[in-house]
Amino acid sequence: MTTPTSARGRRRAPTRIERAAGRAAALQKPRVILALLLLLALTCVMLLDGYLRAEVGGDQRVRTGASSSKVPDKVLDGGPILTFRGGQAITVSVPSKTIALTFDDGPNPTYTPQVLKILKQYDVPATFFLVGSMVSRYPGIVKTMVRQGNEVGIHTFTHVDLSYQSDARINREMQQTQLALAGAAGITTTLFRAPYSSETDAIDNYSWPVYKKLGDEGYTSVFVDTDSDDWKKPGVSKIVKWATPSGTKGAAVLFHDAGGERSQTIKALPQYIGKMKAKGYTFTTVSGVIEKRNAASRQAAAASSATNGQSQTTTGLTEAGVTGTVPNGGTGTGTGTGAGAGGAAVSRLQAAHRTATGMTLYEGKALIVAVAIAEWALPVLSSLLFVVGVAVMGRFGMMLLIARRHYRQRNKRRFSWGPTVTRPVSVIVPAYNEKECIANTLESLAQSTHPIEVIVVDDGSTDGTSEIARAAADKLGMPNVRVIRQENAGKPAALNNGVRNASYDIVVMMDGDTVFEPDTVRHLVQPFADPEVGAVAGNAKVGNRNTVIGAWQHIEYVMGFNLDRRMYDLLRCMPTIPGAIGAFRREAVLGVGGMSEDTLAEDTDITIAMHRAGWRVVYQEHAKAWTEAPGSLKQLWSQRYRWSYGTMQALWKHRKSLTDKGASGRFGRVGMPLVVLFQIVTPVFAPLIDVFTVYSMIFVDFEAALLAWLAVLGIQLACAAYAFRLDKERYRYLAMMPLQQLAYRQMMYLVLIHSCITALTGGRLRWQKLKRTGEVGTPAGVSG
Repeated sequence: MTTPTSARGRRRAPTRIERAAGRAAALQKPRVILALLLLLALTCVMLLDGYLRAEVGGDQRVRTGASSSKVPDKVLDGGPILTFRGGQAITVSVPSKTIALTFDDGPNPTYTPQVLKILKQYDVPATFFLVGSMVSRYPGIVKTMVRQGNEVGIHTFTHVDLSYQSDARINREMQQTQLALAGAAGITTTLFRAPYSSETDAIDNYSWPVYKKLGDEGYTSVFVDTDSDDWKKPGVSKIVKWATPSGTKGAAVLFHDAGGERSQTIKALPQYIGKMKAKGYTFTTVSGVIEKRNAASRQAAAASSATNGQSQTTTGLTEAGVTGTVPNGGTGTGTGTGAGAGGAAVSRLQAAHRTATGMTLYEGKALIVAVAIAEWALPVLSSLLFVVGVAVMGRFGMMLLIARRHYRQRNKRRFSWGPTVTRPVSVIVPAYNEKECIANTLESLAQSTHPIEVIVVDDGSTDGTSEIARAAADKLGMPNVRVIRQENAGKPAALNNGVRNASYDIVVMMDGDTVFEPDTVRHLVQPFADPEVGAVAGNAKVGNRNTVIGAWQHIEYVMGFNLDRRMYDLLRCMPTIPGAIGAFRREAVLGVGGMSEDTLAEDTDITIAMHRAGWRVVYQEHAKAWTEAPGSLKQLWSQRYRWSYGTMQALWKHRKSLTDKGASGRFGRVGMPLVVLFQIVTPVFAPLIDVFTVYSMIFVDFEAALLAWLAVLGIQLACAAYAFRLDKERYRYLAMMPLQQLAYRQMMYLVLIHSCITALTGGRLRWQKLKRTGEVGTPAGVSG
């Protein structure tokens, strides 16, 4: 910001407004970025939560009936533990009278803790194949699981059939689950069980390459010998029966601790453990099975004193099961995580575990934190969404009912404010660089059917506004026009200057880019026949409505602003008299200290001040003013940002109205809560509706989400059509409403969020001058 120089060449210090403008300009870009970052964070939270619930990137395909011609027979007929060494497939069977108890699909916050309690009670270890998304959601259960001495393996992150997935997706599923385990329990694992897998003879030509790929990366794939089929919920006795291997055979037995209602599993598990122990079976983990096989091989080798007598089935099991390459995490030996007596035995039972270190550990903890935030935020946001939805629908219903009553009351033939007001009034026109519009404004006032004086206050314009105003007044033969020049001090100062120089007790305020209809002033001042009325809000109309942006604002003015004003009028808590058209008792304005410079929304500020001073503020729908709405998105953002932020400033300034007593406290008791709820809180959180709708359309149910959105749009169209009917507007502009909901409304949300951030971080704005075209002429030239 440059320091102004006077005509004599001497530099002067910048004014307070200029200094504030400089500070505000320096802060605007960071605030916009912060607003966008908030929306981005919301989107990321939703996508993360959707990914965890398999709504984002979910794949429900399950391959069945495929050929296994390319799978080696020794694998199809081998044991349930499959590992690779040097590209060579090796299978391991469970020793006789041994049960490798395994659980799939967990952890589950309801059933997994019950399973762990039973296992601890019977001193039985198990191997849990965990879904990474569930691990990240319930890390405490996994930590307890590992500490208790159980072993864990990977069951992918989102429970997808890997035979359909690309290598990149397979790597992502494995790595993300490893990160989840690292964040939850500080470990990674070499064990893997594919979703929808069963016995080794079910391996097909599509899944076999996946097992080979993971085997080359150091993973041990685990299948089952015996399936309890507990997911079918056949009853406790059948679950126990189906999980029991024949004779004295050892088996890797499958149960489920998640993936559905598992109360039968919980009841069957103690019976099953008791039955198998009674038959002389022992329970171990997958690593425990490998350790038993290794021990048996060592004993056989020692007995025969043959160094190369091991069969291919058991060769290399130590390397594969206890030491060797750690998938996605370096190399190392298996480390036990159990505590207390028997720690060494526990270590052997958890030999597949690796201690997570370095970036794997930190990234894992970051994942757990991110998921915790998403898990907390989404329910809160969903609750807010419900509240916002109820508030929006309630607002629509309230507006329609009260607006109808307002219209019928004010349009009765016998309705009257009192004796007709015929005395002259003063019209104040603050102007700053309005060379394109000021002549049209004066031309419209020249046609007024009510006696007026016109005071044009030129607020330091540099484009010849005052000269154009004088020339237009002379051309129109308007001796009742006075042009007052002042140094640039802002709109409130210009209005106050006009009020001080007004000759009459009623002052009408309008913008320099606004035109009145001939009867506008006459209609606007009639409510002053009621001595309780201190101010009147007129009906502002968009003149340049034949552009897309203009049509959007036209809908907003008719449906939002004017329908709102009907409601607030009957509730006697009008929050804002529009700067484009408003009338005041001069004594009332002076009584509250005039237009304040404390806020950016001087019109809202003074309206609330009038309420608090005990005056009544009403809406006069028949007093119409045509204004030129911003013609570009940038100008629109600038204007609405100023309005939103200014409204927040005004509400904060008058926060003590909440405790005002009597008639002067009505705004605080009724108006303040309504404005905060409907103009700040609801719009701030309204983007949740659109974000959830888009999310649902893409990831959940497109048809249902679309129908819901269309239903809401239909309600809004009905409300808008009724508002257009009350204002006698043409319905053809409503054709722009669907596009308005898709683009314009989102921009208004961003503006409001930007304003909230500004309110929280501080800062002021100057009287912002929008670029005008002067295309809004006299009302006769405005297409309806």
